Amino acid sequence: MQYLTEEVQEKVRRQGQLIPSLYGGVDFSKVPERFAGGEQDESCLPARQNERRKAMLQDVDRIDRYRAYTMLGDTVADAYAALSPEYGFRNLIGMLTTACEKGVDSVANAPAELVSFIQAMETIPEWLDMALVEEGARITRIQMGIQVPFVIRGVFISTFTNKYSGLPMALTGTLAGQSSARRIQETSSFFTTACLPGALERHGVGFRAAAMVRLMHSMVRFNLLTHSKRWDTAIYGIPIPQIDQMPAGMVPALLVARKAIKRKSKTFTQRERAVVEFCRYQSYLLGLPEELLPGTPEGIIEVIMTYFGTLRDGYDDETCGALARATMEAYRPQDQSLRSRIYNSLECSFSRVYFQWLFPGSGKGSMAQPMGIESGIQDYVKFLLVALYLAPKVGFHMVASRTPILNRYADRILVRKINRLLVEYGHAEYTTDASQYTDGKNETATA
Repeated sequence: MQYLTEEVQEKVRRQGQLIPSLYGGVDFSKVPERFAGGEQDESCLPARQNERRKAMLQDVDRIDRYRAYTMLGDTVADAYAALSPEYGFRNLIGMLTTACEKGVDSVANAPAELVSFIQAMETIPEWLDMALVEEGARITRIQMGIQVPFVIRGVFISTFTNKYSGLPMALTGTLAGQSSARRIQETSSFFTTACLPGALERHGVGFRAAAMVRLMHSMVRFNLLTHSKRWDTAIYGIPIPQIDQMPAGMVPALLVARKAIKRKSKTFTQRERAVVEFCRYQSYLLGLPEELLPGTPEGIIEVIMTYFGTLRDGYDDETCGALARATMEAYRPQDQSLRSRIYNSLECSFSRVYFQWLFPGSGKGSMAQPMGIESGIQDYVKFLLVALYLAPKVGFHMVASRTPILNRYADRILVRKINRLLVEYGHAEYTTDASQYTDGKNETATA
């Protein structure tokens, strides 16, 4: 589905009319500094993609549409979050939890904003094939149960390579000190929960987790736009626009899209398509517009390229480096046992090396260097040990997932492992406390 540019621009403008308490002071006619829409602007695409970026910028309609997406929040969740001064954030969480678990009719005197929020999540997209989504979740469990526990920190750090998209986390103060571990665990918990059997169905645990993530993001927007002294919409636009969530949610889809493009195929295999549909529906439940969730290899590459090709390159150590170092230094396990300490040490080293592989830099050294998280010899040794440990496990489950006799048995093993991981990650609270924001202005309506 492709929206007309005028439709997207109207959705952006209407935010101020629909939620004046949140967006009333935002001038949506101004293009924020973060948007790199000119050939001379330095974007987040590497230099080797310059010619491709120039061609992309020639599509004026496409660029205008993405400029609008840069200023688009989550209208239904934002409207619900804007009720926090009246209801209190804890009450909003309680009503949303009840609505997800038992239906919105079970919420006494449910506000219209909650009804609209739940109805938006219940709306079934035309392309949805739930059986295919479940198959994609089954395949994704291999990575989520075996590899992700060792790479999530590195992937998490990748969201802090840009000051424009990373500032909201810096200002919330939730990635300072050990509290950064809680955010890593919550991120791990959401994506891990989503791949459990039936998790994304209407009353599934993944559906509820998606609603909570949306509310948390909306509360960050509310607090930063209404109470932050440092947030400047002329520079940063609106906090956590929906488009910023697209790359993380579509990572598995991007990987299979690259495979399809490499073999010069315009379509996915059935197995690849299942992974893509899982990513699309998971991201859809998080509120992403359908246009940002294409179902073809070329379409996925295009939205990722356009996103990074229009996000201005920007790094400052106070934002990016501080977040990365706090994340890397955080102790993730729930206890201080010898096993947990060994795991934390191995996982930190594996994440360091993995991050450097993801972001090798452009001839001036890895992104890890300015961030102060470069790998040493010990990190590479630990990386090799973990890789040797993970490889046979991944190999077994990849083969088993294609073998009828082994498939169900191997999947049951993964489900049990994932449930154990979720216990280790702890209960995800999905809250944001404005009293901890780094520009220090309190908001009594938050948790």
